[in-house]
Amino acid sequence: MIPELLDKSFFLREDVVNQARELLGCVLFTTVDGEFTSGIITETEAYAGINDRASHAYGGRRTARTETMFCAGGLAYVYLCYGMYHLFNVVTGPEGMPNAVLIRAISPLNGTETMMRRRKRNILKGLTDGPGKLTIALGISHLYNKVPLDGSMIGITRHYCPAAEAITTTPRIGIDYAGEDALLPYRFLLQL
Repeated sequence: MIPELLDKSFFLREDVVNQARELLGCVLFTTVDGEFTSGIITETEAYAGINDRASHAYGGRRTARTETMFCAGGLAYVYLCYGMYHLFNVVTGPEGMPNAVLIRAISPLNGTETMMRRRKRNILKGLTDGPGKLTIALGISHLYNKVPLDGSMIGITRHYCPAAEAITTTPRIGIDYAGEDALLPYRFLLQL
């Protein structure tokens, strides 16, 4: 039995930084070809839309790729990075406010054998500790872009609320092009 999904109102709030922190300890799950996989979200990064130089939608940039970010929160935003890795983001905020939270890592819960098969690995260590790794393990591809987080294909449930001392805050990774915004404390890590 799947626990209750995060309410749509969670995704419609405007404070993407708090949402990124609050997603820690939640469970991200997929059902692909009848196979259920899930993991506890342990690392996130916030991208604050139009005003964030690290965001794909910085300055109001609207393209075929970023159009999903301008939708009302509660959708998956999946894009191809470096031509090889699909990265999964949670769209947040009201329609027209292109905020997103990149899910950077999870700790596997269900379907670990399936995840290992998808990743072509036979050990759990390092299985889902990166944004490209977790999408492969969970079976997330570009087909998930703009899919509602309603549990039919993909969803997020509340697992537990971590204690403040279990969370580390740092600048985001790999966004040197963002100038001063690269230094913003928008990355959150959960120690399990």
